[in-house]
Amino acid sequence: MAVAAVEGKVKHLNAKEVFGWTPEYLTRNGRPWFPVMGEFHYSRYPDRYWEESLYKMKACGVDVVSTYVIWIHHEEEEGRYDFTGCRNLRKFLAAADKCGVLIFLRIGPWCHGEVRNGGFPDWLLQKEYEPRTNDERYFACVEAYYNRVFEEVQGYLLKDGGPIIGVQIENEYGHCGGLQAEDGEAHMRRLKELAVKAGFEVPYYTATGWGGAATGGLLPVLGGYCDAPWDPRITEIEPSVNYVFTRERNDRNIGSDQRKGEDLTWSCDKFPYLTAELGGGIQVTKHRRPVASNRDIGAMTLTKLGCGANLLGYYMYHGGTNPHGKRSTLQESRETGYPNDLPEYSYDFNAPIREYGQISDTALELKLYAMFLHDFGEEFCRMDTYLTEENPEDPNDVSCLRTAIRRNGSSGYLFVNNYQRRKQLAEHNAVTLKAELPGECIQFGAQDIHDGDYFFYPFHFPIGEKAELLCANATPLCVLHRGDGNRYCFYGKDPDFKVTGEPGKNELVCLSRQEALHSWKIEAGGEEHLLICGHPVIKREQGCDILYRPKAHETVEFAAFPELAQSPEGFEKSRTEGIYTVYTMSNSPKPQPLRCKMTEYRDADSTRYEVEIEYDGIYREQGFFGGRIPEDVFLKLDYTGESLELFINGTKEGDHFYTGQLWEIGLKRFDFPEKVELVIHRLDRNMPVYIETWPDLPDGGEAVVNTLTAEKEYRIPLQLA
Repeated sequence: MAVAAVEGKVKHLNAKEVFGWTPEYLTRNGRPWFPVMGEFHYSRYPDRYWEESLYKMKACGVDVVSTYVIWIHHEEEEGRYDFTGCRNLRKFLAAADKCGVLIFLRIGPWCHGEVRNGGFPDWLLQKEYEPRTNDERYFACVEAYYNRVFEEVQGYLLKDGGPIIGVQIENEYGHCGGLQAEDGEAHMRRLKELAVKAGFEVPYYTATGWGGAATGGLLPVLGGYCDAPWDPRITEIEPSVNYVFTRERNDRNIGSDQRKGEDLTWSCDKFPYLTAELGGGIQVTKHRRPVASNRDIGAMTLTKLGCGANLLGYYMYHGGTNPHGKRSTLQESRETGYPNDLPEYSYDFNAPIREYGQISDTALELKLYAMFLHDFGEEFCRMDTYLTEENPEDPNDVSCLRTAIRRNGSSGYLFVNNYQRRKQLAEHNAVTLKAELPGECIQFGAQDIHDGDYFFYPFHFPIGEKAELLCANATPLCVLHRGDGNRYCFYGKDPDFKVTGEPGKNELVCLSRQEALHSWKIEAGGEEHLLICGHPVIKREQGCDILYRPKAHETVEFAAFPELAQSPEGFEKSRTEGIYTVYTMSNSPKPQPLRCKMTEYRDADSTRYEVEIEYDGIYREQGFFGGRIPEDVFLKLDYTGESLELFINGTKEGDHFYTGQLWEIGLKRFDFPEKVELVIHRLDRNMPVYIETWPDLPDGGEAVVNTLTAEKEYRIPLQLA
């Protein structure tokens, strides 16, 4: 049953596309569609690097980029709109179109997003009426704003051949502020009417649906985070429900700083299970600073898949930095009436792609799921969730093994999660996992399941047209297609493949998990390959690039499966290792540490450092694919203090709340300054702050740089025939 569909021609696909949805899943051209969506705020990132960031997101498996259009970023002063520089929405849409990603616009008017006033300009709050109510004067302001935004996006909607397939209306309306019950529903319906009237005609209209939020009949999207830095407590909090398999779609901890999570206001039977704010990381606050690891996000993602999610939408996927304001700083703060203080500039979010464009371990982790969904997502969408009898739904249960099944008929996957953030779960030795099906019980090979393990295994998995994988102790990764038979790639320690039927020329290949994390699927010579590389491989319009940071005694190399028809220019075939052919760059860039001279100035509450950087002849002109010229230089700061501020030429350009992590600063953004200033504020042991692991603090407090190093990053062109 297609509930919604709009047809249009997408420039970068050069074909007519029809997007819709059923109560179970999204559709594309009438077929089930499981996209991966990642949030990236254009106005929080320099516009000259949008294209490279979109290519990075796409290389990591993102199909749809969602982005807030933040009102205060565009109309800080009433009637004076700014769509220039990092606020140039139209330029961002052109970049997305070129890079071949679809777009979901979150047009507000209120967005939250840890922005000042939740994204409302100050002048709006000074009106004689209350925003987010059904006052016609408020709707008139919103209408003017929507009309102006549409001027920037006109021609980039799907129906016009552009990448915009969806619009989110408002955010958390009725959950965090706004009206509830029928007044709230009427408000949301009115906002949609204004959006459509302005010209936003798209296949998908969504609304955040958790915790009592009003949706106005729009397609509800959900969220889930591994921790709650907005929680007012500065102690450990309850274990997250996002690590247990359950039919509950509502994360009741979202927005707990403003209102405890109420029940959903809409029927789950009528809408597919879609996430738009599955935490790709988490943003720290001044009082609470949890660190979201790659495993935190990976295990939560797997759990949501097992629970029945049919869209992985990550918030954030790409971190950023708040732009400079004309009248104020633009972050959420207690000074403006909000419960939390955020960094003035940093919106790093511990995201898969970090504040300065670094591809993190979380991006590699999430790429595993994206690769699987790109090749197997259509059938996966059709699979319902079945909770096993033994499965515990209480995240405090650390002894029982958490399992769920997704299947359609007899074919499906068994999900296992023995991971709970900040908790130790029981060991399960010599376990024989079972998938109970109507009239059949599939038994997997016995294995030990350790604390921290999470995985999913296939059963009755089709291998070509005449064979199937009855079961295996391995997780599907992708398919390498070829004319006379496919290569089905899995990862695991001991796959124990049980194949029935005639596989013909189809092959089963098992990688280690580490190899899978560093695998990149590419096409060369008319054939699909896996490249296994310890550095990110970014595909672009023509060819690929390896993002390479030289280490001591290291050369640039990658392994290919199957073997490439010819060695890429600048590389030579150096050896074989099992199924892989290894290619090595004959003249790899060598590590050349930059010299940094620090001068220290201390007082009672802070320490200031003047840092002089010698670049050894690095060119200042930046090209996106710059060959042997370093693409970026990162200052890597290990410091102890409550927070750190970055100044360049006397202007504050960045900041960081201490979590125990290194802070990396990408210097190309600032045109490779020869001098920067760092100010570290003192961290005292009695400060009312939650830090997961407190440092040693001599004399009860400290503000010091422990180590400062600089690291070059190169783009190595990889031309594949």
